[in-house]
Amino acid sequence: MSAAAKEENDDDMLLCCASCGVAGDDDTKLKKCACELVRYCGVKCQRDHRPQHKKECKKRVAELRDEILFKQPESSRHGDCPICCLPLEIDLEKSTLMSCCSKLICTGCIYANQKREYEGKLQHSCPFCRHLAPKSHREREMMLTKRAQANDAKAVNQVGRWRYERGDLSGAFEFWTKAVELGDINAHYELAKLYHFGQGVQKDAKKEIHHLEQAAIGGDPVARHNLGSLAMKSGRYERAVKHYIIATKMGFDESRDDLTRCFGLGLISKDEFAIAIRAHQAAVEETKSPQRDAAAKYKWEEL
Repeated sequence: MSAAAKEENDDDMLLCCASCGVAGDDDTKLKKCACELVRYCGVKCQRDHRPQHKKECKKRVAELRDEILFKQPESSRHGDCPICCLPLEIDLEKSTLMSCCSKLICTGCIYANQKREYEGKLQHSCPFCRHLAPKSHREREMMLTKRAQANDAKAVNQVGRWRYERGDLSGAFEFWTKAVELGDINAHYELAKLYHFGQGVQKDAKKEIHHLEQAAIGGDPVARHNLGSLAMKSGRYERAVKHYIIATKMGFDESRDDLTRCFGLGLISKDEFAIAIRAHQAAVEETKSPQRDAAAKYKWEEL
C-alpha cells in the first residue's frame, strides 16, 4: 500500500467506527480509542474489535506515553524562586517552604531578608508576603496544617512528610495521595518510595514506576535519575541513557556522573554527551547568585 493510500485509509478509520463501519455524524458521536488510531460508536463495538486491535493499540499507547515521558521539561519541578526569579536548586536543603504562603524561597533571598532585618532591627517575617515568622516549630506546623486543610498542595505534601518522619506511614500515604490529586509533583516521588520499600502499602513495582514517571514528566530530576537506574539494571540501556540525558541537562550531578560512565561504555555518542554536559553546566550556572553564594558561607544564627 502506498503512503497516500495508507493515509487515506487512516483518515477513513477516524471518520468511521473501526468495528461496524458506521460513519460519525451529528447523531452518531465516535469516541477515539486511547491509541488515537481508531474510533468507535460505542462500548460494544470497542469490545468486539479489541482482539484484532489489542496488539497495535498497546504498541501505539506505549509510543504516545514515551513521547510525553522523554520530552525535556522546561524547568525542574521546583520552578523559580518567586523573589529573585532564578531557578531553584535541585537540593531542597537550599530552599525553604514558607508556612504562611507556601512559597518555596531560595536561601539567597532568605539570607538577604534576614540580613535586612538584622541591620534594621526588624521582626522576622516572610521575605515574600511579609507575614510575621512563626515563633516555634509547633506554630509553623499549625500554619501549614491550616493551609493543608484548605487544599494547598504543597502544604498537604509537607504534612505528609511530617507524618512519615513520625512513623505514621498510613497517614503519610493518605496525605501524599491527596497532594497528588491536587497536582503536587513531589508527592508522586514520595509515593514511589513507599511502593518501592513497601512502607504502609504492599510493594508494587508497577505503581512505583508509574509515580516515578509522573514525577519525571513533571520535572523531578531525582525521579528521572531513578528511572534511568532501573532501566540500566534491566538492560534497557537506550532508555536509561535517555533518562540520564534529560536529568543531566536539568543540572543533576548524579545523572551527569552515570552518563559519563555510559559514554565510557559507548552507549552514547561523543556529540550527544558534549551537548548534555554543556547543558548541565548552563543549568547549574543559572541557579547561582551573589546572595546564594553569601548564604552558603554563613549560618542563620550568625545573622
